Amino acid sequence: MDLQQIAYFVQVADLCSFSRAAHVLGVTQPALSRQVSLLEAELGCRLLHRHGRGVVPTEAGQRMLTHGQALLAHAEQVKRDVRAVVDTGAGRVSVGLPPRVAHCLTPVLLRAFRGTEPQTSINVVEALSAQLREALLAGRLDLAVLYDPPASSQLDCVPLFREEMVLVGHPPDGAALPASIPVATLGRYPMILPSLPNAIRTVVEAACRTQDVILDIVAEVDAVHTQLRMAAEGQGYTVLPRSTLSATAGAAGAADLAWAPIGTPALRNRLVLATSRSKAPTAAALAACALIQRVDWRALFLGEPALR
Repeated sequence: MDLQQIAYFVQVADLCSFSRAAHVLGVTQPALSRQVSLLEAELGCRLLHRHGRGVVPTEAGQRMLTHGQALLAHAEQVKRDVRAVVDTGAGRVSVGLPPRVAHCLTPVLLRAFRGTEPQTSINVVEALSAQLREALLAGRLDLAVLYDPPASSQLDCVPLFREEMVLVGHPPDGAALPASIPVATLGRYPMILPSLPNAIRTVVEAACRTQDVILDIVAEVDAVHTQLRMAAEGQGYTVLPRSTLSATAGAAGAADLAWAPIGTPALRNRLVLATSRSKAPTAAALAACALIQRVDWRALFLGEPALR
């Protein structure tokens, strides 16, 4: 439905006259009459009753007049909102972050945006990578930082960081863990792992499948601190990114934990910046993407200055 045709009809209906409406609009009366006729043809009904003194809206025309006035008012509001963004630089960006990333990155992100994009409002959504990926595909997020997302033709993913994974636990009788844990031996350890579709669980299981390893999963626990506490009590072993150990060094029982890198093959997670191909990026989203790609992730996870 053409907004110009609606505007012409509203003007004619308000003034009850084609000639007066044509004068106000600055168009010829035949051109105005043609546009209203095209609108009537599209709707399949008469909108105006013509008589000797002018025109009056029909019953359908009264209904169309009400809707037309609302549509034109909304169109003007859209123009004002868009112009406000252009004129003031104001904007809003919705960023999805996994919990560990959110804990480290959110203060850095907000501080940087206050300095470089003071008119931009940031909405940080904290959730597991699988949930963030779904929100991104559904258009509820502008961008998201994800761990090991499945390949998708609907997403653009920029690699940010790869980190080695380690086996963490409390060996019985004071025994030490080997210097490196081959993937082929992971089946010997009672495992405390997050439930699927958690990214760490997905990476571990994918590596084990290549080695025909069957994991001995004694518990599925999603919270990292609970995993570490159970591991410190000797209830099993978990798999975590190495930097997690630094972040949880002060946690209860952390001193009792031993860890070793998983190797042969080396097990590493993959952190990416993801955007949807179906959603055009706003200026605020582009600024957020550029800032996130400047982050030194190793420094960030160690609590050091992280913006390059």
